[in-house]
Amino acid sequence: MEKHLTPIKSLTGAIKVPGDKSISHRAVMFGSIADGKTTINGFLTGEDCLSTISCFRKLGVNIQQDNDKVTVEGKGITGLQPSSEELYVGNSGTTIRLMMGILANTTFRSVLTGDESIAKRPMNRVTKPLKQIGALIEGNDSGNKVPLHIQGGRTKGIHYPSPIASAQVKSAILLAGLKAEGTTYVTEPSKSRDHTERMLEAFGVEVDEKGLTVSVAGGQELKGTHVEVPGDISSAAFFLVAGAIIPNSVITLKKVGLNPTRTGILDVLRDMGADITYQNVNDEASEPYGDLIIKTSSLKGAVIEGDLIPRLIDEIPIIALAATQAEGETIIKDAHELRVKETDRIATVVNELKKMGADIEATEDGMIINGKSLLKGASVQSYGDHRIGMMLSIAACIAEGETTLSRSEAIAVSYPSFFDQLNKLSQA
Repeated sequence: MEKHLTPIKSLTGAIKVPGDKSISHRAVMFGSIADGKTTINGFLTGEDCLSTISCFRKLGVNIQQDNDKVTVEGKGITGLQPSSEELYVGNSGTTIRLMMGILANTTFRSVLTGDESIAKRPMNRVTKPLKQIGALIEGNDSGNKVPLHIQGGRTKGIHYPSPIASAQVKSAILLAGLKAEGTTYVTEPSKSRDHTERMLEAFGVEVDEKGLTVSVAGGQELKGTHVEVPGDISSAAFFLVAGAIIPNSVITLKKVGLNPTRTGILDVLRDMGADITYQNVNDEASEPYGDLIIKTSSLKGAVIEGDLIPRLIDEIPIIALAATQAEGETIIKDAHELRVKETDRIATVVNELKKMGADIEATEDGMIINGKSLLKGASVQSYGDHRIGMMLSIAACIAEGETTLSRSEAIAVSYPSFFDQLNKLSQA
């Protein structure tokens, strides 16, 4: 689907971004393997999270959805039933990788598959430790690519030193450890997002954290609970940057999740000079949240690297756009993980922004951007990647002339109301 986009003079008003994708996935998954009912408010109705619901329904879980309200009748960890068909995860890396950890606890065989993007993404970062725990996994490329066949075995706790800081890897291992004999430990090189640890505790599981090591003892049961899903800061990031770079803008983003493992985008934008203020912050919730107000700002270049990268890995495409409008040089490095996302996000960001006139170059593990660039309308594409599509849509707001975005339907994966809200703010 093609979308024709033209410049916007200003953005003003208030919106509530969709529910957090990471939390929505986990709420359905953990509710499914919990004993008793789980209720969820603020669920993200994007395609990725709907894939998670679909998979667990196929595993025998009764899940009722009414827009952003979801009720899950939990089956317990051992109560899942074999599916008569493949478990199709669509475009969702979170669904497939976390489900592998859960399915490692089952006695039956399951087949996991996905779309053309998932077919290209590496799975051995998860299958390797799960095999060590005792799961039986087969698949293309020695279990590195879908379709994957997985069945639980006699699982035993392990201590896994993860070579990468990845919440998906950490979560899959911890979930497999819930029924394993002994204790399961994961040590990361730096701290990744901690939604799994927080939510496991909300479901009654004891989680131990010491420095960069997280562990769970086997034999624990989850108890159904209520989950309030805050707004997704990764979705908010597109409007934070839009508010900073589009002239005469003031935007309020309501009830955005402020989990410290996810707020790297706020740290970077403030370092670049963005005018961001907080209101109505609630630090008491298991997932803190608050309102964010962003105003048009004069940005300057920055160096983005190291331990900051896991806290903003999904926001790098929109940060790159912000850097094109900042004075001076911005360097992004230590972000090799971008190469194995829905697309090679280093290549796609650089290729598409260059078409619009940006001074940007790819490096092996990031990119170098020289601002300030005058962007011009062009024919660009999302490559089927929702975050690339949204970044290019915001770029079109400040570009001269018309921009044609192909494969714009990819945006619905995480933000079905994106264009409606963009239009609302531009009309205020």
